[in-house]
Amino acid sequence: MSSSSAQPPVHTPAGGPVPLLQEVLATAEELWPRTLAESWDAVGLVTGRRDRPVRRIHLAVDPVEAVIAEACSGGADLLITHHPLLLRGVHSVEAGHFKGGLVHELIEAGCALMTAHTNADSAIGGVNDVLTGLLGVQDAEPLQSAEQGLAAEGLGRIGTLAEPVTLGDFASTVFSVLPAVAGGVRVAGDRHGLIQRVALCAGAGDSLLGAAAAAEADVFLTADLRHHPASEAREAAGGQRPYLIDVSHFASEWLWLPAAAQALDHALSDRGYDVEVVVSGINTDPWDFVLTPGR
Repeated sequence: MSSSSAQPPVHTPAGGPVPLLQEVLATAEELWPRTLAESWDAVGLVTGRRDRPVRRIHLAVDPVEAVIAEACSGGADLLITHHPLLLRGVHSVEAGHFKGGLVHELIEAGCALMTAHTNADSAIGGVNDVLTGLLGVQDAEPLQSAEQGLAAEGLGRIGTLAEPVTLGDFASTVFSVLPAVAGGVRVAGDRHGLIQRVALCAGAGDSLLGAAAAAEADVFLTADLRHHPASEAREAAGGQRPYLIDVSHFASEWLWLPAAAQALDHALSDRGYDVEVVVSGINTDPWDFVLTPGR
């Protein structure tokens, strides 16, 4: 993954009809229904006029300044990010504040902003399904079913590997699949212990620690594991399964972007539209380097 430029477009327009923003939003709603979002989440359109044409779409994990500058300078009409810019209530978007400045930059460049967050986590073919596929986890189903949705929709996933592998080898596979970030991969458990039943949740999933244990997972992979929840989960397991693998929040979710771009491109093409869809190459993991003892 590049750290400074967008990835090549999934599709380059061939001069066909151009959709309006409202039509792109309706297409995105079919892929990542807003009804799947958690009650605390903020998804959907953040800025933009629904009657404006969309010729170029930019996808990224985080709506940070570098990503917004990349999208705007690249001529994007719509930026779709996984993480919300305005998750918590605000009382002002004046340009002197960094979030307000980003809102102004988007509006002044004519680039709309849309968020697909926990709805994309839960959706079929969404963030967690992409991660299970890349790790070879088969017959996956949600760890926590969606309140509104199909049986295959919900947070996290649990399934099985084709063959048992050691925890160390599986962690190495995880490391090889993820984009390079400073934090690497942290593991709690017996390096040589065999695992086959895998639970996972891209992004911060410590709320599903209990669900992973209840589902009799051999290992639970997620991001942003805090000390106390991780320590208590290991104590409750008596040092046995489920083992834990902690990865970068950004890295676990960036993997979804190419698949999301392809899915959106195909859905728009099926409707007869020609739109250029681009994935950001900017690493927005907040950590720059890490010091560790030994190996």
